[in-house]
Amino acid sequence: MAQEDITQLLQALEGGNRKAFDHLLALVYPELHRIAEARLRQDRAGETLNPTALVHEAYLKLVRYQEIDWKGRAHFFGAASQTMRRVLVDYARAKSADKRKGEYVGLTDAGEVGEETSMESLLEIDDALQRLEEIRPRWVRVVECRYFSGLSLEETATALGISHGTVSNDWRMARAWLQRELEA
Repeated sequence: MAQEDITQLLQALEGGNRKAFDHLLALVYPELHRIAEARLRQDRAGETLNPTALVHEAYLKLVRYQEIDWKGRAHFFGAASQTMRRVLVDYARAKSADKRKGEYVGLTDAGEVGEETSMESLLEIDDALQRLEEIRPRWVRVVECRYFSGLSLEETATALGISHGTVSNDWRMARAWLQRELEA
């Protein structure tokens, strides 16, 4: 997938070209689906949230932001990381609220069957990330790219416009900080 193609399509979409939406989706969908599969497999996130639902929710939220000056593929996938985090956290909150009501409604009717993840854990991680955002926002971006989107260190560096070494250090420090916070 050529970065130039994605950048051009993002710019066309910003300019109001609705056909660009279909072309962009065709280019980025396989990669977003791979990321979503890895993310959900890692968390075993619920029997009703599947990779397709996660990709569709995240993608639709991303392309609504017409005011974003997309800088290309890396910028798009970095934003996708943040959006997938928000979708997963919203899903966890909704599931938790529905359980308290004694009912459960999923994002899709055709979900995957699997072990249920601890939605409370996902919410605890999000709460910790909100606290971390106040002191180390770049660490949070690294966690979003690595944990929520499964990007490699190199992909994360490109998405965030920082060096591979900085990503590696930030990732190590953020994980240690999160572990301490979650164990407290």
